Amino acid sequence: MKVMRTTVATVVAATLSMSAFSAFAAASLTGAGATFPAPVYAKWADTYQKETGNKVNYQGIGSSGGVKQITANTVDFGASDAPLSDEKLNQEGLFQFPTVIGGVVLAVNIPGLKSGELVLDGKTLGDIYLGKIKKWDDEAITKLNPGVKLPSQNIAVVRRADGSGTSFVFTSYLAKVNDEWKSKVGAGSTVNWPTGLGGKGNDGIAAFVQRLPGAIGYVEYAYAKQNNLAYTKLVSADGKPVSPTEESFSNAAKGADWSKTFAQDLTNQKGDPAGATS
Repeated sequence: MKVMRTTVATVVAATLSMSAFSAFAAASLTGAGATFPAPVYAKWADTYQKETGNKVNYQGIGSSGGVKQITANTVDFGASDAPLSDEKLNQEGLFQFPTVIGGVVLAVNIPGLKSGELVLDGKTLGDIYLGKIKKWDDEAITKLNPGVKLPSQNIAVVRRADGSGTSFVFTSYLAKVNDEWKSKVGAGSTVNWPTGLGGKGNDGIAAFVQRLPGAIGYVEYAYAKQNNLAYTKLVSADGKPVSPTEESFSNAAKGADWSKTFAQDLTNQKGDPAGATS
């Protein structure tokens, strides 16, 4: 499931096949899917093994890969930031439930700028990823950042090259806040990107941003923190610049109505622009 606001909050959904229930009694479990929740799953797996002696092997191969593997019944569980529809779940004999709430943040590599010093809104962010805004001192960016000294430096756009639930969250947000993005590109785990360098997984995006001066890329919050990447504030639906924090991600999830379905899109809400669940 997904949540997007000024940060991008997301809910990562775990998907199980009918046969997976018997697997939970086995000595080990295998899973594959989104890189978004991989750091959390790794910690859970370590604790689970210490407590039970059983192993959990999770491969962060991207949401699309996880969906393919669970539908092919080659793993015990899959994880995706992009929720499967109820129709798809019924068709494949799968069950889906949220496991993690997190956030997708915009990481930047602008010399001299620290986390939270740069503010972007949805329209401007969409224009950057459309290739219309090419330099960091573009008027659209400087208007949002009075008093911030921005370099006349080319923007190096970084995006995912693989099928990605994180991309689903990000593009779902852009489709709501930028009309041109909605009409020309749209939302999805894979889209025809107008511009940008493609990285594989959240770790691939983080690596590109880390080494490319002038870069911007979207990553799960933990990857930005682990790699000491500077991240931006985003303007929420109520017009306020919001920093990505655990509190803002939690607030984003408060708008979810879990009573009908776990497949939800809660992007561009008040208080937190971009969020998601896995």
